[in-house]
Amino acid sequence: MPRGRWTGCGAPSAWTRCWPGCWPATGMRRGEALALRWRDVDLDAGRLAVRRSIGVGKTKGAGERLVEGPTKTGRSRVVDLDAGTVAAHRAYRAARGLLGLDLVRDSALVLSNVDGTHRHPERFSRRFSGQVVRARTALGEERLPVIRLHDLRHTHATLLLADGMPVKVVSERLGHASATIALTVHQHVHPGMGREAADRFAALLEG
Repeated sequence: MPRGRWTGCGAPSAWTRCWPGCWPATGMRRGEALALRWRDVDLDAGRLAVRRSIGVGKTKGAGERLVEGPTKTGRSRVVDLDAGTVAAHRAYRAARGLLGLDLVRDSALVLSNVDGTHRHPERFSRRFSGQVVRARTALGEERLPVIRLHDLRHTHATLLLADGMPVKVVSERLGHASATIALTVHQHVHPGMGREAADRFAALLEG
């Protein structure tokens, strides 16, 4: 299914709905995407730099607050973007610019609130779940499964591994601490891959 079909990237309100079409193509964690700034995105080169993450900090007696810090592994990484995702980001940035130039300055958050502040991670996930419900109603529940926001990252890794992309490449793209994590967390969802590997090995021996 084309990304824009249910994310609405071609609609007038693209600035509020285009992000689901961009997110699956990066494999970023939720906090990483919400901390991304336009200076981290090089659309001419077709890549973005993941340098930080946003999370919810809770202090007894003081409630909760949003805290920006390093990525989960403490390391930065560069994620290459395909042409379609670059085009989606350009359209999204243009739509944001119509709301205010402050929203597209280099220092601005890519996925900020309209006032330029960080979006709340948990509310962002709930908003995504609501969009999935509406999309399933519009397209038919049999055409779109129930998915969580984090499942987009999981799907990104799973599809690449199933297509034969080297584990190390997938692991580096997703920012895993080690390639072992990619194998343990994602590859088990394709049990048929083990049989395919055995068949390929046998074919190599047989020449």
